[in-house]
Amino acid sequence: MEINTSLVQSLIRDQFSEWQDLEIKPVAKSGHDNRTFHLGDDMAIRLPSGADYAAQVAKENKWLPYLQDHLAYPISKPLAAGEPTAYYPYPWSINRWIKADVLRDDDQANRMSLAKELREALKALQCIPCEGGPAAGKHNFYRGGDLKIYHNETQDALTELTQELPVDRLAAIWQDCIATTYAKTPVWVHGDVAPGNILMKDHHFYGLIDFGILGIGDPACDYAMAWTYFHVAERALFLQDLDQDMIARARGWALWKALITYHDRDDAVRQNAHETIQAILEETN
Repeated sequence: MEINTSLVQSLIRDQFSEWQDLEIKPVAKSGHDNRTFHLGDDMAIRLPSGADYAAQVAKENKWLPYLQDHLAYPISKPLAAGEPTAYYPYPWSINRWIKADVLRDDDQANRMSLAKELREALKALQCIPCEGGPAAGKHNFYRGGDLKIYHNETQDALTELTQELPVDRLAAIWQDCIATTYAKTPVWVHGDVAPGNILMKDHHFYGLIDFGILGIGDPACDYAMAWTYFHVAERALFLQDLDQDMIARARGWALWKALITYHDRDDAVRQNAHETIQAILEETN
């Protein structure tokens, strides 16, 4: 099934005819789990790209308005819920469009300022009461859960990379990363804190989008960007006040993802995986 402008126009015409005259066009960087289209100037249409992501829609519709009410910065916020059809089999949503730029690797942001601003933004998210929130599980690929669920996958990746990386060192680092489990009160977890989901204005943090793998639990996964984006001094500022066990688990999330994408077909993903592993090796030398 191809998710294109024609399909989206049909969905809007059939379910939200009051908006059928608004321009519909693809968002420049639409993402993997969902395909996103502009709807006029102030809205966006978000459609799961496959069955694995369909359950995220109801979760976002339920929880994102609640989270936005507790946050001083803008996040994704659903405006209307679309229904499955014979030609598109998944639930979908219409969200407000936040007018800002996503963070890019070549952004002129002051990285030290961003490290502090993003750290504070995550703390604000974690402080929101989360009773009844969605615990880590298949719906969000276990973000917020025990990192050891990816142990076998990590071991397989290390075996495959024996000729290319110092896998004994990396295996020892991995063991340190999974040595502890989160024993504190669960908190909200965005689950995919990455440049493409961070909004910027005037080269400063502005907001967060793409809460598809939202959950509650251990926030360690939300700090993986310490190694996937930030440099040494910025990393230290971003991770400031976290205990060493949390930092180790966060490093583990970054290491797992880098190992399984080390040979990714996407050049940018592959390059980031290589740089992440190099940063982890340098830090733990």
